[in-house]
Amino acid sequence: MTEPALKETDPEVFAAIQAELLRERESLVMIASENYASRAVMEAQASVMTNKYAEGYPGARYYGGCEFVDRVERLARDRANRVFDSEHANVQPHSGSQANMSVYLSFLETGDTILGMDLSHGGHLTHGSPVSFSGKIYHPVFYGLHPETQRIDYDQVRDLAKKQKPKIVVAGASAYPRIINFSRFREIAQETGAYFMVDMAHIAGLVAANLHPSPVGEADVVTSTTHKTLRGPRGGLILCSEEYGAVLDKSVFPGTQGGPLMHIIAAKAVAFEEALRPDFRTYQKQVIRNAQVLAEALMEYGFDLVTGGTDNHLILVDLTGKGITGLDAERALGQAGIVANKNAIPFDTKGPKITSGVRLGTPALTTRGMKADEMRLIAGLINDILISPSNEGVIAKVHDVVLEMCHAFPIYPYLQPS
Repeated sequence: MTEPALKETDPEVFAAIQAELLRERESLVMIASENYASRAVMEAQASVMTNKYAEGYPGARYYGGCEFVDRVERLARDRANRVFDSEHANVQPHSGSQANMSVYLSFLETGDTILGMDLSHGGHLTHGSPVSFSGKIYHPVFYGLHPETQRIDYDQVRDLAKKQKPKIVVAGASAYPRIINFSRFREIAQETGAYFMVDMAHIAGLVAANLHPSPVGEADVVTSTTHKTLRGPRGGLILCSEEYGAVLDKSVFPGTQGGPLMHIIAAKAVAFEEALRPDFRTYQKQVIRNAQVLAEALMEYGFDLVTGGTDNHLILVDLTGKGITGLDAERALGQAGIVANKNAIPFDTKGPKITSGVRLGTPALTTRGMKADEMRLIAGLINDILISPSNEGVIAKVHDVVLEMCHAFPIYPYLQPS
């Protein structure tokens, strides 16, 4: 058997990749924004499409030899429009953040007001955080969750919009476990004369499967990533009506990017085709069911959940009553092979490097084939760890169970360590 070229050419990088494969195989990945791409998606990413420079758009490139990358980009755009029932798709953004930047450049001037969800209440950096370009170039105003219901306070959104007169209202979140009412946001934006943008990066797979209300047709423009619940390659996406297609395309290229990553666009095309299949909807149903079962089981163990449960793929656990920080919880769970991330909770009194919460998600576990019984078992393992986060014996026992589960639900069996 021929040795992999990478092993011979660069054994250090090869070793790191092999170690990452082992980590993914032998961990319960519960980070809500992570998933496992299919073999077909990864083959497209690792294709000769990476060699081609293709500034511009299909039929209007600045380089010769683009006939086949044109074909694959057209496939990606057409499939994205079919998946989300949209009129215009731009598949070139390298990330969700760059997709958002392109939207802002299309509709805003420096200093214009953005009304977005507070990062500490579940929003995203690019929705106006002062440490992001979105908060440095533009004037951010934030809405959040109601202190009693822990749901988006639509009355507050409306009041802020009427008072602050934002140029754009942004909906979407990275740590909000409930259905978002896009119609309410649209009404508020229309009432106050603002553009309405939805960043559906986290819930794109659920939207594609018609298991969450779609923002397409409600918002002026919709952005997303193509990984997370959509289970494609790491990258960005913009959807809009034909009315805004030309201006958004110009903001992507040449506005924020040069040559597109054609191998990633090929992988996006594959992911969109996978999302059109009936088994994709079955998968997304199980993602939601697993999250709900996990939430119920955690509450039975006495954990407090922000909003008291979940409608989607993620859970936000308030650890205040357990006497442990999000950082300590992340570390203790990680030692046992349960990979999660610390996360701020609404009205958190601890800083973003510590936090009072932990965010859990079910997309990757569901891709492995795990279902309700496994979610109940995992809830028990999380409880065991977090009531004794410094107990090495407990951590070791939990780790043994985690390894058994991972071996029972393997990933990438065709990738053999060398």
